[in-house]
Amino acid sequence: MNKDLLKVSAISKSYRGQSQSLEVLKDLNFKVEAGELLVIQGPSGAGKSTLLHILGGLDNPTAGKVYFEGQDIYGLDESRRADLRNRQIGFVFQFFYLLPELNALENVALPGILKSWWERKSARQNALKLLEAMGLAGRLKHKPSALSGGEQQRVAIARALVNRPKLLFCDEPTGNLDSDNGQKIMQLLVELNQNQKITIVMATHDRDIAALASRILHLKDGRLGH
Repeated sequence: MNKDLLKVSAISKSYRGQSQSLEVLKDLNFKVEAGELLVIQGPSGAGKSTLLHILGGLDNPTAGKVYFEGQDIYGLDESRRADLRNRQIGFVFQFFYLLPELNALENVALPGILKSWWERKSARQNALKLLEAMGLAGRLKHKPSALSGGEQQRVAIARALVNRPKLLFCDEPTGNLDSDNGQKIMQLLVELNQNQKITIVMATHDRDIAALASRILHLKDGRLGH
């Protein structure tokens, strides 16, 4: 862990209703070092998903800045921010968000194809290697409806990794799985962090999952604590 990959400076997020403003995140400041497995823990409704969306460039903060490798991601226009997300950042969600009309191999290869149309062949080759490494070599042609929940989440993780991101965001990645599949997914994520040195920021309310982290931040009432 030699340098800060991500720096969060005075991030706040509020939503304005008809009669009042709801403040979800309040002046958050922290850093994420390269190679960390950082868990953001907190109860449901604490703002964990909102925070991850802001950190990953998916949702603008009301105030504050997010720096990825020293670059203010909200200082970029939407096109350049989308390119940064596609090339450097991966996302794994509680719900798998696989395209139902595509098979497993096509779902995983898609971000690589979007990255560069002339890299279509290498994207499929990389997708194939990822799926084989995750024990899904026999499920390449299966569409999501023919896969179990654990298999779908492994496909979703492979899709998040296909462009070889430096940073992986995981939002309750085991929340839609049974305990056995949840443990397998967590083991896979820990191995990715330890063996491939992928930096992971994970939101969860599960204490057993949080125990696997290299560092834990607790989110409550819009504020972070250790």
